[in-house]
Amino acid sequence: MNVTTPVVLLLAALLTGCAARPPAPQPITHVPAVSFYSGAEDVLFRALGLVGTPYVYGGNTPAGGFDCSGLIGYVYRDAAGISLPRTTRELIGMRAPTVGRNALQSGDLVFFATNGGRQVSHAGIYVGDGRFVHAPSSGGTVRLDSLSNSYWQRTYLDAKRVFTTELASNP
Repeated sequence: MNVTTPVVLLLAALLTGCAARPPAPQPITHVPAVSFYSGAEDVLFRALGLVGTPYVYGGNTPAGGFDCSGLIGYVYRDAAGISLPRTTRELIGMRAPTVGRNALQSGDLVFFATNGGRQVSHAGIYVGDGRFVHAPSSGGTVRLDSLSNSYWQRTYLDAKRVFTTELASNP
C-alpha cells in the first residue's frame, strides 16, 4: 500500500456521507402545525425557507449549496446564533439530550444510517408533523420529507434536542 492509498480511502469514505440515494420527495400539502421551544420557530422557518437550495458536498451556505450537516450548521447559526459541530458523526455525538422518536419536537436533529449498518451518515432538522428538512444527495436539493416513508423508517438511528429548557432560559 502506498501513501496515497489511505488518502484515497478516506476521501471515498467522506464522499459517501449524505450521498445515498433517498426516495423521491412527496408533495407538501401543508405547513406542519407544531409547538415550539424558544428559538425553534426561527430554526423551523429558516430551514423551510432553504427548501430547493442545491445539494453540494461540503456546502454550508445558501449561495454555495448545502450538504446535510452544512445545512444544519448554517440554519442553527443563522436563525438561533448556535454553533454546532460540522459533521454528522460529531452532531450525533454532541452532548445534548437524546429524544425518542415519539417525542420529537421542532428543531430536533434526526439521524440516519443511509449506508447500512448503524453508522450515522445523514442528518436533518425535524420540523413537526412527522417531517424533516434535509439536504439528501448529489444532484438533489434541500427538501422536506416524511419520517413515515419506509426508507427513512428503515435508516432512522436517533434524534438529539438542541433547544432544551436550559438553552431557552439562558440564550
